[in-house]
Amino acid sequence: MSNVPQPSSPRVGVVGGGQLALMMGEAAKDLGIETVVLATSSDDPAVTSCDYAIVGGAKDLTALDRLADVADVITFDHELVDLEQIAALEGRGILVRPSSTALRFATDKAFQRQRFLDAGIPVPRFVVVSSARDAALQPFLARLDVEPVLKSASGGYDGRGVLFPANRDETMRLLDELASGGEVVVEERLTLHGEVAQLLARGVDGSVALYPLVTTVQSNGMCVEVVYPARISTALARQGEELAEQIASLVGAVGIVAIEYFVTGGGLLVNEIALRPHNSGHWTIEGASTSQFANHLLAVSGRPLGPVEALFDHVVMVNVVGADSPGSPERARALGDVAVHDYGKAWRPNRKLGHVTSMGDDPSTVHVRAWQGARAYGTSTEEA
Repeated sequence: MSNVPQPSSPRVGVVGGGQLALMMGEAAKDLGIETVVLATSSDDPAVTSCDYAIVGGAKDLTALDRLADVADVITFDHELVDLEQIAALEGRGILVRPSSTALRFATDKAFQRQRFLDAGIPVPRFVVVSSARDAALQPFLARLDVEPVLKSASGGYDGRGVLFPANRDETMRLLDELASGGEVVVEERLTLHGEVAQLLARGVDGSVALYPLVTTVQSNGMCVEVVYPARISTALARQGEELAEQIASLVGAVGIVAIEYFVTGGGLLVNEIALRPHNSGHWTIEGASTSQFANHLLAVSGRPLGPVEALFDHVVMVNVVGADSPGSPERARALGDVAVHDYGKAWRPNRKLGHVTSMGDDPSTVHVRAWQGARAYGTSTEEA
């Protein structure tokens, strides 16, 4: 794209052209908002739903400048950005939401863990090291009953950059491998009762809309299923909401805040956060009064947030992950009674290609329909 006309309505620039930007573009149509995406390729999913596209990398200064020139506000569909570049845009008076200071909580796990610990937000026990020879490592490992989890401080997603060593020799070897790319968070390995996710939207005025808590099911480091309502006690659900509001305020977020919690015998512990629409919130497209994508756009463009109540008693969303051969979203749609979202990506094994959502009154029926749709589509994953 070389020439972008002046907008007649608010225009949100999105860094990234993946499926999250695709669904932002779809939601924007009903909000009177234009979207322009910075996509790495003209084949990126979001190019089909946005009003305009700029082709360039998320760390390409020239492309970022072009995006800033035509957008009223800039937001993101991923965290793989250069915070110094984003801060430089802000220094020029460009509106960026969430801000570069907020984004650090999502891009730097070491920073996030320490700030949360200092604020009294429950996280797993951890230490941050730069090599297997770091003086702080051995005293920490001595306090653990089993080998730790190793996490790259930056750059990891969908299980990438997260390793589960089987023994001490493997811990040391894998730690040094990860450390070649930067700091490593060495974290206690927990006995989990489950995992849940809390989504909220936060406006520029600090107003908050809390979506209902959901249960998430993981396989090989990737979320395969989201279930509303969460399979959790009222007390833990309340803890999830209170922590989410505390985190959103501490971070200074504007837009969607997604928080993944570990459910343990001692309550909830924060696993990860994202400051953008999130896989755990895809169910809100059909299942809530205002989707996460609509509320993210409303928030970053400075408009009032929409209501977030669930529209059905039960909702199940299943991710479609590429199997050994291509699947067919048409086969899933032919089943009826499910909402099928195709991300328009080229097929590749283990790649997220879309998702299927089922809604209704009976939990068993909703669950079965969602998985029938995902299998008809051709997912490689199995029910937990």
